[in-house]
Amino acid sequence: MELEQKKCIPCEGGLNPLPLNQAEALMEKIPGWSIAGDGTKIQRKFSFDDFVTSLDFVNKLGALAEAEGHHPDIGFGWGYADITFFTHAIGGLHENDFIMAAKTNELA
Repeated sequence: MELEQKKCIPCEGGLNPLPLNQAEALMEKIPGWSIAGDGTKIQRKFSFDDFVTSLDFVNKLGALAEAEGHHPDIGFGWGYADITFFTHAIGGLHENDFIMAAKTNELA
């Protein structure tokens, strides 16, 4: 099953973050994203033509994050949105982060 077809599962901690080699393998499925934070986060900068389009994207991503129960860190302004995913409860990456990145790519 493709990442964008999966649903995030609740993660309350007690799990180990994905090892870097597994995270790197999943990166192939989410074009445009990069590993950050010494392998504990993934991030991407999206570019848009104006503020309204950036805001619309961020609002759609916020609704998706609420529906999935997995929330990004978002910075945005005129013509851009910086998105970072990591699983706070485990202090690193989980498959949920990659699911959300794939779904975020579909929004853009």
